[in-house]
Amino acid sequence: MAGAFGYGADTYDASIEMAELSLLPAVRRADQTALIVADGTSCRHQIHDGAQREALHVARVLAMSLDRAKSNSTSLAEKETSHG
Repeated sequence: MAGAFGYGADTYDASIEMAELSLLPAVRRADQTALIVADGTSCRHQIHDGAQREALHVARVLAMSLDRAKSNSTSLAEKETSHG
């Protein structure tokens, strides 16, 4: 999509054609539980508009991973404490 390129009145169709070559079909084939990751704002919008899937910025995915790791380590510590 290359930034605003895909939303220009004179370039929108070309942007969609490019996305349909591989990006959007791959997103549509992806399991519903798969994370779709895209750094660019316009890329995330194009994925949403073209495949009805939410794409996450890599920073959000990293934050989710860190939160999960923290939660798992807290749960493990609680289990170890309760088992004495």
